[in-house]
Formats: sequence, C-alpha cells, structure tokens
Amino acid sequence: MRHIAIIGSGPAGYYTAEAAQKAFGEDVRVDIIDRLPVPFGLIRFGVAPDHQSIKAVSRRYEATALSDNVRFVGNVTVGQDVTIDELTALYDAVVLATGAPNDRALGIEGDDLPGVYGSAAFVGWYNGHPDFAGLNPPFDGKHIVVIGNGNVALDVARICSKTRAEFAGSDIVGHALDALETAKTESITILGRRGPHQIAMTPKELGELGHLSRATPVVERSDLPELEADALLEPGMRKSVTHLREFAATPESFRADKDIRIEFDFFAAPVRIEGDGKVERVVIERTKLDENLKSVATGETYTIPASMVIACIGYQTPPIDGVPYEHGRGRFASDEGRILPGLYCVGWARRGPTGTIGTNKPDGFAIVELIAADIGGGGGKAGRPGLDALLDQRSVQVVKFSDWKKIEEAEAARARDGAPREKFVTVEDMIKASG
Repeated sequence: MRHIAIIGSGPAGYYTAEAAQKAFGEDVRVDIIDRLPVPFGLIRFGVAPDHQSIKAVSRRYEATALSDNVRFVGNVTVGQDVTIDELTALYDAVVLATGAPNDRALGIEGDDLPGVYGSAAFVGWYNGHPDFAGLNPPFDGKHIVVIGNGNVALDVARICSKTRAEFAGSDIVGHALDALETAKTESITILGRRGPHQIAMTPKELGELGHLSRATPVVERSDLPELEADALLEPGMRKSVTHLREFAATPESFRADKDIRIEFDFFAAPVRIEGDGKVERVVIERTKLDENLKSVATGETYTIPASMVIACIGYQTPPIDGVPYEHGRGRFASDEGRILPGLYCVGWARRGPTGTIGTNKPDGFAIVELIAADIGGGGGKAGRPGLDALLDQRSVQVVKFSDWKKIEEAEAARARDGAPREKFVTVEDMIKASG
C-alpha cells in the first residue's frame, strides 16, 4: 500500500490526488491536509465571486474527495500541528500543493502606508478568507489605483465598480457587498509598465468591463499601436487589444452618464506612494519600450490622486522550515517537482504563479509519475493511522470532508436571496458549523 500526503486542498492538490487514484487504483491512500477547515483553496478564495461558472470545477474535486481512498484533513497546520519531517516519516510521498497565497511586495517607498494592499489580501477580503476578513479597506475616498496588467487587476477593478444588483448570483461576502455599496469611488486607474500589446488580460475579462452599469473603461488612443501591428499578435491577445480599441473609441458623451471611470494608464511605473498617515497619491514615471520590449524609464514623472492602492503584481509561495526555497522566484526549489527524497511540490508551489486552474491537471499527473518511479509499491509506512494517532495525541480538532459538507449546507442556508452561499469568515464559525 502506498501512502501519500498532499499539503493544500486547492486545484493542484486535488488534481494530484485524482492522478494518484488513476495511477495506483485501490493500492493508495491519499490524505489532503489543509490549515483551513474548508477545501478548494484558490477556487473558494481566489476566483472572483461573480465568476461562478469557474468555481463549478470544485464538483470535480468533490468527486475525488468522496472516494474511499482520498481523505480531507482540514484545520491542520503543517509546521505547527505536524512537521514536514514527521509527515515524510509517515508517508511514502509528501506533496506540497500550497499554491502561492502571499503577495509580492511592491518594493517602493510608501508601500507600507495604510490603504495600500496586495491583491491576495484584497481579493481574500471580498472572498471571505479568514486571514483577511477584517481588512476593512477605505472606500470613503474617490480614487482607487490598481497596479498590474493581468486578469487579477481586471477582477479588482470590476468588483470595485459593480452595483449591488450586479452581484446577483455571486458569492461575494456580505461585509464586502455592504462596503462596496456605500463606496465613494469615482475613478479606478489601472497602471501598467508596458503597453497594450504586452498585457496579460484575456478577452472575456476585458470584455466584461464594457458592460458595467455605472462604470466605463477609458483608453487613450495615443497609447495604442498602429492597427496593422495587431496582425502579429496571437488570436487571444488580438481579441483583448480589440477590446482596448473599442474602449478608446467610446464617445465621451456615453461616458458622461457613468459614475466611475476605469482608466488604463499604460507605460506607467509607480515609483513612490505618498500621504500623511495614509495613502493620498502615487508618483508615476513614464516608461517606454526598448528593442526587447522591456519597459525603461524616461525620467518624466507625474502624480495622480489615490485614496487606496491595490498591487496586483504577482504572488509567492510561503517558505516552510527545512524545505529548500528559491527566494528570487518565490517558490520551492525542486528538480521538476522533486525537492528531497520523499518530498515533492506541484502547481504554483513548483512553477510559480503561472497558468490557469486547468494547468494544474497535467502538473499533478506528472508529479504522480515521478512518485510512482520513486516509491514503487510503497515502503510499509504508517500513513493515515500514524497521522491520526499523532494529531489525536496533540488534541488537534480535525475537520473531515463530511464536516465540510455541514459547513457548506449552513452557508447555503444563510445566503441572501439569489446567492449560492454566505461564507463563514472565521475559523471558529466554520468549526462551529461543522459540528
């Protein structure tokens, strides 16, 4: 019998468990360990609450979780309740599928001012993550600055622009919905160091900005390359740039009826955040592209007002004591997923925050191939019974998948009209509902 422990219950974790089932059949026992009492990681806390179709992938993970040889072990913190060394002694293979939940620092003067947030924290706030539920971002100001040119930046701008009615059917948490409803926002500026042809925004997410009831996207025509240059782009990118061209062509008379302007500021690098005790403005340096399409400074600076700044510039995996780590890349150090004998990493913890949710599926299957080559039929380790004995000895209150289903049922019961759920936002409330 092979015993595998997976740390992290997000997409990478469940795809790895599914791969182990398909590779080993009944000759494997998989424990999926998570520090929170609720599973699905990025699906629950990262995917935008108004993108319910994307969240539906959790049904696939649930099918894996309900299998006899896969178990969810929630409310267990690795490094506190159990160590990596203890897990590698108990299991034939331990797979780190912890994702990349930490924000990359902006690294500019003033990035520690009140009112400056990373996207992991801000997205966690409106998605009800227990670590960020108490964030209380300031919506009493008029100007929000979003730093980044990817889909997360679009998510943040869209969420901050929607009316209460536009959140119908979403699972945005109540505290965020209430805060957004009374927000004084008049402008949202999206800063990007490079130009329209270098964005990492997909057509669907960009297109959504053109259908908001009280907000309008604004692109300066002068920022756009000549139309003929679009022919060199990949089809998806070409569609995205077409949206930007449509935004640039929107008549100002149409925009006048909107309460919020979502302004794309390309060739713009933030160099300093200023304010007296809180964020009040951002100093920006104009950039240009060199021959390698990298942004270079021009020396020209200007200032824009900001009552809140949200940096959507990427994520990193938190280090774990005793596990080799690449600090420059914010991920575990590995050889294609092998970290140390018996210890592996998968998903964003292996490759950094790149790709889509589906990218984690082939990643999980590839890691299981390595595990199969390394452990053969298994080494006769204690596995699941050994972990249970250890956690019981330490009085750790484990949340099982059946307990999670009780939490899920309670969240559905307390949902506002039309919403799929109203999430519990504290671990204590989750555990209480699980009983």
